[in-house]
Amino acid sequence: MLSEKTKQAILELQKKYPEKRSALLPALHLAQSEVGYLPRAVQAEVAALFAIDPNEVNAVVTFYDMFYEEPVGKHVIHVCKNVSCMLRGADGVLKTLCQRLQIQPGQTTADGQFTVIASECLAACDKAPMLLVDDKVVGPVKEEMIGSILEEAKKGAGHPSPVDAVEGSHA
Repeated sequence: MLSEKTKQAILELQKKYPEKRSALLPALHLAQSEVGYLPRAVQAEVAALFAIDPNEVNAVVTFYDMFYEEPVGKHVIHVCKNVSCMLRGADGVLKTLCQRLQIQPGQTTADGQFTVIASECLAACDKAPMLLVDDKVVGPVKEEMIGSILEEAKKGAGHPSPVDAVEGSHA
């Protein structure tokens, strides 16, 4: 499933680290950038490039909620569910967001526009409760802001990959 260009970019990434396995996270970003998500077949290809067991790659993919094993919507909204955000109303924000989109956390809207993910700490406690909308930190969020947040997201290009496949470096 991965193009030769992406495979070569992953091999080049490995050369930038004393231990090639240290390039696994950016390599997974590259693969996800090309395919859109990381099905088992892609995970196996990445594992082969690192000469590691595919289960090791799957352990990384399933640990981080920035990696997707299933296709996601054009716009991905992460709702922080950690203590700071929870104490300031993240449950209500998540409930309102899901009601508005008519989905549950982890699901994608029928039109393929939005995926909502309940995430652990998104490292913006000063903006609690907060969302990560595609690549934009939004917060503090109030339930009544959900409609305008969704409209603003629709104007954007969608969730970007944090790694540029051509350069193999962080964008």
